[in-house]
Amino acid sequence: MKKLTVSVCVFTAFLAMAEKEQLPNRLFPETDQQKAERLAWWRHDRFGMFIHFGMYAVAGRHEWVKSREGIPDEVYDAKYFPRFNPDLYDARQWARTAKAAGMRYAVLTAKHHEGFCMWDTATTDYKITKTAFKRDVVREFLDAFRAEGLKVGLYFSVIDWHHPDYTIDRPHPKFRQISGNKKQALEKLNAGRDMNRYRAYMFAQVKELLTNYGKLDILWFDFTPKGEFGKSWRDWNAVELLKMTKQYQPHVIIDNRLDLMDTDDGWDFVTPEQFKVQDWPTVRGKRVPWETCQTFSGSWGYYRDETTWKSVPQLIELLSETVSHGGNLILNVGPTARGEFDGRATERLAGLAKWMHVNARSIYGCTEAPKGFKAPNGSVLTYNPETKCLYIHLFDYPMGFLPLEFFDRVEYAQFLHDGSELQFKGPSSHHPQTGEVKPVSGLRLPILKPDVAVPVVECFLKK
Repeated sequence: MKKLTVSVCVFTAFLAMAEKEQLPNRLFPETDQQKAERLAWWRHDRFGMFIHFGMYAVAGRHEWVKSREGIPDEVYDAKYFPRFNPDLYDARQWARTAKAAGMRYAVLTAKHHEGFCMWDTATTDYKITKTAFKRDVVREFLDAFRAEGLKVGLYFSVIDWHHPDYTIDRPHPKFRQISGNKKQALEKLNAGRDMNRYRAYMFAQVKELLTNYGKLDILWFDFTPKGEFGKSWRDWNAVELLKMTKQYQPHVIIDNRLDLMDTDDGWDFVTPEQFKVQDWPTVRGKRVPWETCQTFSGSWGYYRDETTWKSVPQLIELLSETVSHGGNLILNVGPTARGEFDGRATERLAGLAKWMHVNARSIYGCTEAPKGFKAPNGSVLTYNPETKCLYIHLFDYPMGFLPLEFFDRVEYAQFLHDGSELQFKGPSSHHPQTGEVKPVSGLRLPILKPDVAVPVVECFLKK
């Protein structure tokens, strides 16, 4: 690694202050209305693509392979650095695929925990342009996705398993080698490591990304390993890191993984990972913007032998349920070491593209249904406040009839995929064989399920 020559005095001073400092409620003068306007496009678009791409793709068995297997730097680098050559990488094809799938924004890993940089940084030789590939992956990604009209973001790991001054913590590969008294072993392992120097390096890298690549719409920092043998916001000088970010990119949207959740504005959205959210998340009793980050399978980086891949209907259900609780979905692709999307991902993206082509109105600009609207069994509701349209996503397709408790509030209904009318069926209290039944009103549906992965009913509500 080429050392970055930079004064660390200022970082030492920041750290001394941070150790005594308590986080204020607010860090910036931005009002709630100004924040709402800054996040408006993101909350409208709802659906994005995450791309975890790095040297770990060569191993092909999870982006945490270095930590999981406790692989030493010299072994990891000697094996994978010379062999990382994503010669089939075509950012334009990636962008077209994301756009076709209905994704409106995309976030690429500029640096993951392994410390390898996917851009032509001046801070280290541990970067993509020093491999046989030689090209700047980040620049090509940003150019291609912007050209397709998509919003763009970068992911940056504040964790770094490669930098010699990054202090060993619980997720670090060297932590796996510890036996016996962990506290004493960590003190020995961290002797000579200096987080001041690491912070200077980290700040310089983030500044490059903020100043050399044009406007960024999202900056996704990851992550603060809390608890015993972990870290806190002080380890990153997170307040100053955020201030620098806002200085160079005042409109950028930032996630919540710098451990600044005790502030009201040290983050823009919360990030529930790899589970289905049942209710709109709250912080200190207040509903907040949120985005669930999810994978097609169980891994973020390319994992050749991973088999728990979600089906297209499952992915549509995940997207619809997320929007029904007022959230965003960012769905991850882990490209292969050759630089292409995994064929299993491509197949599912094609399925999403087919569904979104005719059903995007039930996603973009939509949110939770108003109070008083209860979803029929086996479905979820999304709602567009501007058009006053309600959308019923039918995961369990009913046979011929869809009961609606809010029947009297619907003026007109149709299938969204083809715009065909769905007729009303009024209440009936008698059945010729069984006698009296509970009166039910709803919509007549065809017996056969339409040829669409998840049918959606579009309801135009009465004024």
